Amino acid sequence: MKTMLTAVAWMLAFVAASPAHAQATAEDLVKSSGCTSCHDKAVRKVGPSWKDIAAKFKGSADADKLLVAQLKEGRGHPVTKASEADITTMVKFVLAQ
Repeated sequence: MKTMLTAVAWMLAFVAASPAHAQATAEDLVKSSGCTSCHDKAVRKVGPSWKDIAAKFKGSADADKLLVAQLKEGRGHPVTKASEADITTMVKFVLAQ
Protein backbone atom coordinates (compact mmCIF):
# COMPACT_ATOMS: atom_id res chain seq x y z
CA MET A 1 0.00 0.00 0.00
CA LYS A 2 2.83 2.37 0.89
CA THR A 3 4.51 1.69 -2.48
CA MET A 4 1.27 2.42 -4.31
CA LEU A 5 0.79 5.72 -2.46
CA THR A 6 4.37 6.71 -3.25
CA ALA A 7 3.84 5.93 -6.93
CA VAL A 8 0.62 7.97 -7.02
CA ALA A 9 2.36 10.87 -5.26
CA TRP A 10 5.17 10.83 -7.85
CA MET A 11 2.68 10.77 -10.72
CA LEU A 12 0.76 13.71 -9.27
CA ALA A 13 3.98 15.66 -8.79
CA PHE A 14 4.99 14.94 -12.38
CA VAL A 15 1.60 16.02 -13.77
CA ALA A 16 1.62 19.19 -11.66
CA ALA A 17 5.13 20.10 -12.83
CA SER A 18 4.46 19.51 -16.53
CA PRO A 19 2.79 22.89 -17.32
CA ALA A 20 5.57 24.72 -15.48
CA HIS A 21 8.17 22.78 -17.46
CA ALA A 22 6.37 23.56 -20.73
CA GLN A 23 6.31 27.26 -19.84
CA ALA A 24 10.02 27.23 -19.04
CA THR A 25 10.74 25.44 -22.30
CA ALA A 26 8.79 28.03 -24.30
CA GLU A 27 10.58 30.88 -22.54
CA ASP A 28 13.93 29.18 -23.16
CA LEU A 29 13.08 28.77 -26.85
CA VAL A 30 12.11 32.43 -27.17
CA LYS A 31 15.37 33.52 -25.56
CA SER A 32 17.62 31.09 -27.44
CA SER A 33 16.00 31.93 -30.79
CA GLY A 34 16.89 35.59 -30.40
CA CYS A 35 13.31 36.83 -30.11
CA THR A 36 14.18 38.94 -27.07
CA SER A 37 16.55 41.04 -29.17
CA CYS A 38 13.55 42.70 -30.82
CA HIS A 39 10.60 41.81 -28.59
CA ASP A 40 9.79 42.09 -24.88
CA LYS A 41 6.90 40.77 -22.86
CA ALA A 42 5.36 44.17 -22.13
CA VAL A 43 7.45 46.90 -23.82
CA ARG A 44 7.84 47.64 -27.51
CA LYS A 45 11.43 47.34 -28.69
CA VAL A 46 12.25 47.00 -32.40
CA GLY A 47 9.09 44.92 -32.75
CA PRO A 48 5.83 44.91 -30.82
CA SER A 49 5.60 43.48 -27.32
CA TRP A 50 4.25 39.97 -26.88
CA LYS A 51 1.25 41.42 -25.04
CA ASP A 52 0.51 43.67 -28.03
CA ILE A 53 0.80 40.72 -30.41
CA ALA A 54 -1.52 38.63 -28.21
CA ALA A 55 -4.03 41.49 -28.05
CA LYS A 56 -3.93 41.97 -31.84
CA PHE A 57 -4.72 38.32 -32.51
CA LYS A 58 -7.12 37.75 -29.60
CA GLY A 59 -10.20 35.91 -30.82
CA SER A 60 -8.59 34.87 -34.11
CA ALA A 61 -9.03 31.13 -34.52
CA ASP A 62 -6.12 30.73 -36.95
CA ALA A 63 -3.69 33.21 -35.38
CA ASP A 64 -1.17 30.52 -34.46
CA LYS A 65 -1.10 29.08 -37.99
CA LEU A 66 -0.76 32.54 -39.54
CA LEU A 67 2.07 33.57 -37.23
CA VAL A 68 3.93 30.28 -37.66
CA ALA A 69 3.76 30.70 -41.45
CA GLN A 70 4.99 34.31 -41.22
CA LEU A 71 7.93 33.32 -39.05
CA LYS A 72 8.88 30.33 -41.21
CA GLU A 73 8.61 32.20 -44.52
CA GLY A 74 9.85 35.61 -43.44
CA ARG A 75 6.70 37.52 -44.34
CA GLY A 76 6.76 40.77 -42.37
CA HIS A 77 9.35 39.31 -40.03
CA PRO A 78 12.85 37.91 -40.47
CA VAL A 79 12.90 34.16 -41.10
CA THR A 80 13.04 32.26 -37.82
CA LYS A 81 15.62 29.50 -37.93
CA ALA A 82 13.89 26.97 -35.71
CA SER A 83 11.86 23.85 -36.30
CA GLU A 84 8.18 24.23 -37.02
CA ALA A 85 7.40 22.54 -33.69
CA ASP A 86 9.57 25.05 -31.82
CA ILE A 87 8.06 27.98 -33.71
CA THR A 88 4.58 26.70 -32.84
CA THR A 89 5.56 26.44 -29.17
CA MET A 90 6.92 30.00 -29.20
CA VAL A 91 3.84 31.38 -30.97
CA LYS A 92 1.51 29.73 -28.46
CA PHE A 93 3.62 31.19 -25.64
CA VAL A 94 3.38 34.69 -27.11
CA LEU A 95 -0.36 34.42 -27.79
CA ALA A 96 -0.93 33.33 -24.18
CA GLN A 97 0.45 36.62 -22.83
